[in-house]
Amino acid sequence: MTPDQYCQEKAAQSGSSFYYSFLFLPPPRRRAITALYAFCREVDDVVDESSDSTVAAQTLTWWRSELVRLDEKAPTHPVTQALLPHMADYGLSTARLNEIIDGMQMDLEQTRYLDYAGLERYCYHVAGVVGLLAAGIFGMTDPLTLDYAKQLGIAFQLTNIIRDVGEDARIGRIYLPANELQRFGVSAADLMNARYSPGFTELMRFQAARARAGYAAAYAVLPAADRNAQRPGLIMAAIYSTLLDEIEREEFRVLHQRISLTPLRKLWIAWRTWVGTRHRRT
Repeated sequence: MTPDQYCQEKAAQSGSSFYYSFLFLPPPRRRAITALYAFCREVDDVVDESSDSTVAAQTLTWWRSELVRLDEKAPTHPVTQALLPHMADYGLSTARLNEIIDGMQMDLEQTRYLDYAGLERYCYHVAGVVGLLAAGIFGMTDPLTLDYAKQLGIAFQLTNIIRDVGEDARIGRIYLPANELQRFGVSAADLMNARYSPGFTELMRFQAARARAGYAAAYAVLPAADRNAQRPGLIMAAIYSTLLDEIEREEFRVLHQRISLTPLRKLWIAWRTWVGTRHRRT
């Protein structure tokens, strides 16, 4: 199996919405974004699949060493081997990749957030940085596109947090800010034990409004000159926004189940967005 095949398999197995945005890219950019996504999956799995935080921390340290080897053009892992040919072409940097690992480190060291400022920092590391790297792969000519990509990545993560509230709480992770839980009269025990209440629904409406504001802010700063190149990000935004709408239609019943879109629906949204954005006048 080649490094590119390894990354392709990793991306396809995930079933992530991100995978559908890659399908319409030309092969070199598709290989680059697939390698980046596979890197994110590898380091995320270190935290999610390890029952021993010490082992997970050691593995993240190994990945930091692997990024040094990537800088030296001598990587040993299939994912970093797949990334190597694209680093210079698309302005990728190991400093940014290390920032993603910083986010995974936060998951090992912190399971609660006092306020949104702390949560936003976490979202930047695990998703905003990915947006910055992806923007370079998709193609950009205006620095403002980086602002768009960072804000969009954070909005994606906020949507993930809404979707996974119950699942995360059951493994001891509560990303919703403590001061906002208190404001709406929702306890950590409510989340862990899937106890719904009017306060919980209002809390989730508040979180959804924040995520939607993030999408709107990202769209507002995307330069017209880069809109066509950034269509993969717009596909992801369309899928995630639809997911958020679906969660709201289900009245935020996310404590006992994971609400998701079918693969066919994701593919339809991806195709519709790709074609619609291409023909849109800017």
